[in-house]
Amino acid sequence: MDLIGRGTELEAVERLLAEARAGQSGALAIRGEAGAGKTALLEHARSVAVRSGFRVETSVGLVAEMQFAFGAVHQLIKPLLGRLDALPDPQQSALQVAFGQRAGAAPDRFLVGLAALTLLAEAAEERPLLCIVDDAQWLDEASAQVLAFVARRVSAEEVALVLSVRDPTDDGDLSRGHRRGGGR
Repeated sequence: MDLIGRGTELEAVERLLAEARAGQSGALAIRGEAGAGKTALLEHARSVAVRSGFRVETSVGLVAEMQFAFGAVHQLIKPLLGRLDALPDPQQSALQVAFGQRAGAAPDRFLVGLAALTLLAEAAEERPLLCIVDDAQWLDEASAQVLAFVARRVSAEEVALVLSVRDPTDDGDLSRGHRRGGGR
């Protein structure tokens, strides 16, 4: 997709990545209507990050998965679960219950948020980390809460979080109950 006319957005993405590389984490939400080029901006972020030595993890919101608690968080941090031993026991347990790896009552979302934050920070110790979340308007509620928690608390790590969100006035495919392919 063409990024002509997106200078301000491109600069914001590149500034976020440069700051994360320098140890100052942050989050950026890219808002717009369907077809406005949000996914193209995410792909630009991925490309710049990979060229700069970042690890990149992604998650995509889907209407069909909005009822699965923690589904989007699972998609984002599943590749980091090999670091589970780095988590304090309460966080480890909460995350394992959330992901169905251990039986138990519904986990405390605060603990799941802390666990996600800790795993992201652990991964960023090796090299900077970019987390991309596309179509965030279709995240399950639990994942949206956890990612908002992480975005507010990530600070002194080499982590950048970039989300694309469709404008709330643009229900697009949501009203038809499916996710459209191609550019968003």
